[in-house]
Amino acid sequence: MPTKRYVVDLTPEERDSLLAMVKRGSASARKLTRARMLLLADEGRKDEEIAAALHASRPTVERVRKRFVDGGLEHALHDRSRSGAPRKLSGRDEAMLVALACSAPPEGRTSWTMQLLADRLVSIEVIERISDETVRRVLKKRDEAVAEGAVVHPERRS
Repeated sequence: MPTKRYVVDLTPEERDSLLAMVKRGSASARKLTRARMLLLADEGRKDEEIAAALHASRPTVERVRKRFVDGGLEHALHDRSRSGAPRKLSGRDEAMLVALACSAPPEGRTSWTMQLLADRLVSIEVIERISDETVRRVLKKRDEAVAEGAVVHPERRS
């Protein structure tokens, strides 16, 4: 049987810290599961046993062990930051959207819809293209636009 490549050997301080975290139970579920994985790995348990005990997969246990050996306790417990997608609208563009939503609706309409706002932003060249869902999310953050009652929900179109 091959030997483990990444062996977890916790210091007494690290072990006490993990036990205290698990006992408190106030961290995220993912962080607590990783702490339990490290504690069980330190006891010499096999990856399959740890995975079965914690309802995780064996590769997940392997990754946590590898992250601990490569980067230490904090690296093993926390996810690395993710950049996320860039914003579709700048602050100025969002202000333009809010102003548009608070303005009078187009002729023949009693109120703005998300799709009408998206189409208008494209037609006045604020942005090259945008979905009605992005417009909805921006306006949801901006209470002043919705508070005016100027925008109608897509399901309640007039």
